Amino acid sequence: MKKLIQFSSGSQLLALVIIFVTGITNAGAGETVGKSPWGPKDEIGRLNLMTPKTQQAILARLRGGAIYDLSVEYFIGMPSWQAAGDPHYRIWMTHTPHGTVIDDPLKLGQAMNEHVSYTGAAISMYTHMGTHIDALNHFGLNGKIWNGFKAKDHLGDRGWTIAGAENIPPIIARGVLIDVAEAKGGDVLPDGYRISREDLIQALQKQDIKLQTGDVVLIRTGRMQQYEDAAAYMKNPPGLGMAAARFLIEEGGAMIVGADNLSFEAFPSEVENNYVPVHSYLLAQQGAPILELVYLEELSRDKVYEFAFIGGPLKLRGSDAAPIRPIAIPLRSKAGDAP
Repeated sequence: MKKLIQFSSGSQLLALVIIFVTGITNAGAGETVGKSPWGPKDEIGRLNLMTPKTQQAILARLRGGAIYDLSVEYFIGMPSWQAAGDPHYRIWMTHTPHGTVIDDPLKLGQAMNEHVSYTGAAISMYTHMGTHIDALNHFGLNGKIWNGFKAKDHLGDRGWTIAGAENIPPIIARGVLIDVAEAKGGDVLPDGYRISREDLIQALQKQDIKLQTGDVVLIRTGRMQQYEDAAAYMKNPPGLGMAAARFLIEEGGAMIVGADNLSFEAFPSEVENNYVPVHSYLLAQQGAPILELVYLEELSRDKVYEFAFIGGPLKLRGSDAAPIRPIAIPLRSKAGDAP
């Protein structure tokens, strides 16, 4: 089997070693949250693997040319998580050109309102809709989240006072697409398919790509092809299994993991006493943010498996997630190479 990990700096290797030593990788054993190797005040977990040096190294390798938009559109009727009673996406007009003439909300008079048209809108949505990033407070264990922060101490009526989405920095990192659907010879994985460690290894070998510490690793299931049909997109989606999640973190060194589906992990749960073991393993035990509903179809079409991942979420104070508009830019094989 090919070697799947490369370390781009000694500090990243040290951080990974510390994680192993502190037992953070022992997901599922005792169901306890992870303690950060970056200190008792750490709120961003594995995002600490991203430094000015690693960001500059990626920016120095930009190939240019095509820029891939990895986000989806928001619209009424879009796929959304409803099992727990969360709200649908809604958009409504607060001002329209004709309505403004009638209502005259700014008391400007009919002539002015007919001359200068005014349109305004408002939206309402669940934070885990569309292309978004899960903050580390999204799931916890036994009343605690990543790094031992307690809900009873840090969760108020206006959200979390710690580890909220506003703490997530702009992300510039090496991105890797693992096209599991393509590697298995189809356009989309079957309903309910649980992606295994072996699936990821086989896809990486087929793509001739090696994971590196600090990567943003994106898994393609092909389910995004059904995004316009919310019922089909949401019905029993394929997703990541526990062994695959452990592989990405413990062997691959991923900083962030993501996929093109909404559930991210496969259901039903593999763990008897945890209904979302992959989420709690990544967020609460490993400090690894999760990206969901990432649009990967164009990267797959063009066989772009390595790229600069650039994106920043909305700074929603106290929130457990936030929309993000990421882009992917292909890379040269190394800095200084011709485009």
